[in-house]
Amino acid sequence: MARKNIPALEVVPPSGSALVGVARRDITPPVGIYARMWGAAKHDRSEGTHKPLSTTALTIRKSKNDKPLVLVSIDLALLGDLGGVDDERAIMGPVLDGLGVDRRHIIVNCTHTHSAPWTALSRAHMPGGDLLPGYQNHLGVAIREAVREALATAVPATFTWATGRCSLAANRDLPDPDKSKKRIVCGYNPNLPADDTVVVGRVTRDGDGSVLATVVNYACHPTTLAWDNRLISPDFIGAMRETIECHTGDAPCLFLQGASGELAPAHDYVGDTDVADKHGRQLGFAALSALESMLAPRHKLTYRGVMESGAPLAVWLPEKFQPSTLVASDGFDIPLPLKKMPTVTEMEAKIAACKDRTMAERLFRKLQIVKTLGGSGTFNMPAWVWRIGSSLIIAHPNEAYSCFQQDLREAFPGFAVVVMNTSGAELGYINPPAMFDKNVYQVWQTPFDKPALGVLTKTCIQRAKKLVALPDKRGR
Repeated sequence: MARKNIPALEVVPPSGSALVGVARRDITPPVGIYARMWGAAKHDRSEGTHKPLSTTALTIRKSKNDKPLVLVSIDLALLGDLGGVDDERAIMGPVLDGLGVDRRHIIVNCTHTHSAPWTALSRAHMPGGDLLPGYQNHLGVAIREAVREALATAVPATFTWATGRCSLAANRDLPDPDKSKKRIVCGYNPNLPADDTVVVGRVTRDGDGSVLATVVNYACHPTTLAWDNRLISPDFIGAMRETIECHTGDAPCLFLQGASGELAPAHDYVGDTDVADKHGRQLGFAALSALESMLAPRHKLTYRGVMESGAPLAVWLPEKFQPSTLVASDGFDIPLPLKKMPTVTEMEAKIAACKDRTMAERLFRKLQIVKTLGGSGTFNMPAWVWRIGSSLIIAHPNEAYSCFQQDLREAFPGFAVVVMNTSGAELGYINPPAMFDKNVYQVWQTPFDKPALGVLTKTCIQRAKKLVALPDKRGR
């Protein structure tokens, strides 16, 4: 099969080469800790454990002489309370001081399971709240020690990325069937599409090609288990990790929560842990399918010409290539516009007058947000944009709708684009402007005003373009 005068055709998977380490720690809380994540729940304390909670750290640097980038996945809904800046400092302060890592170089992504404890000292006075200060301390120690181990055991490794599909996530903005309510309720809407993108990363040791770690980035609220569940649980993430890890030699899997503001499972809000496990296997098998689609590490698919047979057959074969070694990062604050909010005094008066347990919880959450904001017209929220070879990793603390990740991926074709919500101290939802004309939870919950999503998206794209433009002699 001659190759003379054949134009160069090749498909190069998004890849990157770096010094990479991974480690995990258990963060399962003691039974009886305050764990009322749901306003409708009749209980306050956890009564057992479905599956362990964990935190997994991935460290990335070009060489031992470079400052590391640290990516942490942790089985929590939030890093503190809503607006829990002090809680985040309490957890992350010892981590940053103990490791000497700049806050712009570490992303802590909460998987967003709604069956984990509130890691918030604002709730220390509630039943089981006496266990929260010790648990916060345990979280900081666990993160710090996982990062230390990852740094100490790091090896030359290669990232390979692929995109898959999973139908677990469904749109959850349902017009109330009771037309007199004139509102949108938070639950499965079969008439609207959902972003089903799964971005999967495989990290392999350069020495022997074995799997060091996997990364799964998917946008779907882990709200399978709801008010009837009294067990601590990672929700579907637990079974997802088990499914993947048993097929990858027990290599740790990091789940990174995507832009899931309007996305959740269709079969949702149950007390049956079997449903959560089924959801996890569904996502796990979808991620494994994407992993199986990958070529061997450091291989691209190259057109080799035509073999004349019963038909002229185009022959593509794997061929080695050298991935990019570029590792770069940008961490910054974005001033997001705020709606007019009530004062702390007004919120405290409403709570004092409220006799309904569910409504009191709703008001308490809003009070924590108001306490954080300080009454200005904007609030600075952190964001991160990293580049590892031909992949971009973009994160922020709040809950953006999935159009955020869709716009980012459209802006950078040819790159694997990992997008994360719930990374840091969250305040609320980041909604499309059209949602502000509707009576919907995500709008009345959030302190952010209509332009916020546009500001967030535009800023992240601008910052990412600067990293994409960096000179890189190998790969993209």
